Amino acid sequence: MRFDRHSPIGVFDSGVGGLTVLKALIERLPLESTVYLGDTARVPYGTKSGEVVTKYSLANADVLLEYGVKLLVVACNTASAVALPALREALPIPVVGVIAPGAALAAHTTKTGKIAVIGTPGTIASGAYQEALASIRTGLEVHTQACPLFVPLAEEGWTEGQVPSLVAEQYLTRGLLGPGFDTLVLGCTHYPLLSDVIQRVVGPGVTLVDSARATADRVAEVLNERDLLKKERLATERHYLVTDTPNRFIEVGARFLGHSISGARQIDLKLKG
Repeated sequence: MRFDRHSPIGVFDSGVGGLTVLKALIERLPLESTVYLGDTARVPYGTKSGEVVTKYSLANADVLLEYGVKLLVVACNTASAVALPALREALPIPVVGVIAPGAALAAHTTKTGKIAVIGTPGTIASGAYQEALASIRTGLEVHTQACPLFVPLAEEGWTEGQVPSLVAEQYLTRGLLGPGFDTLVLGCTHYPLLSDVIQRVVGPGVTLVDSARATADRVAEVLNERDLLKKERLATERHYLVTDTPNRFIEVGARFLGHSISGARQIDLKLKG
């Protein structure tokens, strides 16, 4: 399979949440073309077994390889937690997940050594962030909290006002987390849309770590290391693929990207086994 510096970056997620990662990539690497695949017919991945999520992830990757992508971003915390080894073994291109970059940034950000991680129930139960943090820096104290209602709030655009504030207070002051944490990892790609509410609840002394931005920085590093950065100001293309009807994706996706999506192509995944 042929790819070069002008080939696009491939990004996949189970739905629209990974668009926060795509947005960070576009801001960090504006010259790069991108192909985004949202597996909207099978969302969410967080309630499915690791075996099933890996099967879906490999099928997503096969579609993106058909577009000649030069690097794959797994913009899904659940898939990053369980499918990266299989993807890296199967693919001829670099694969970057969202967990390791976010964990690395958090480990280097904390001064107290106390880190909180919020995410979907599946991501929290996987222990992936705890494991990644422990591998980067010893002696960290990590507290976690699942915040499942943040996802529908983000998708419905309820990111300000009384309702998200009450939900955030319930999760972050009554459910969480232990005293003294100074760093909070947003361990779900939906959560950056609620960052203002979250910041108000935890206070100004806590630094929020957005895995999307950390992932974009890691992608830039990998492309530079492999001499795959696009340097010429040639035409930049944005492609959007979905596995269910695109209307809802286009509507909700505009909130995640901060601008309208002109169109998305509906595709079928070819699942193996």
